[in-house]
Amino acid sequence: MYAGPFLGDILPPVTDEVMRRLRRIRRLAWLLDAAVRVPGTRFRLGAASLVGLFPAAGSLVLGMVSLSIVWQAWRMGVPRVLLMRMIVNVALETLVDTVPLAGDAFDTVFKANMRNVALVERYLNVGPGPWRE
Repeated sequence: MYAGPFLGDILPPVTDEVMRRLRRIRRLAWLLDAAVRVPGTRFRLGAASLVGLFPAAGSLVLGMVSLSIVWQAWRMGVPRVLLMRMIVNVALETLVDTVPLAGDAFDTVFKANMRNVALVERYLNVGPGPWRE
């Protein structure tokens, strides 16, 4: 058994339903943050980089989509303290993304969605999955 890193709880085995949810949020995070490799570099961009170019509305839409990852984490039983950290990641990215150009650059580097999925994986003691599933 694994002692949870946040509350010292003993986690039950990860169920098939939790793994299905985890695969879904992995795919969504990959699509939003890392779906396309910039030629000649190791740098990756996702749909969030394109949608974020639309002032304010794009940022708000992306923020709502990012919150769906937090919602799924809540449904997987992630503790509140971790959910709050995930919400802060989404809020920070959404807020900074409203600043033209600088916000878009921050968004492509910060990658809140992939950070949030990594937090869930770490909590569940599940290794990082392939980002192209």
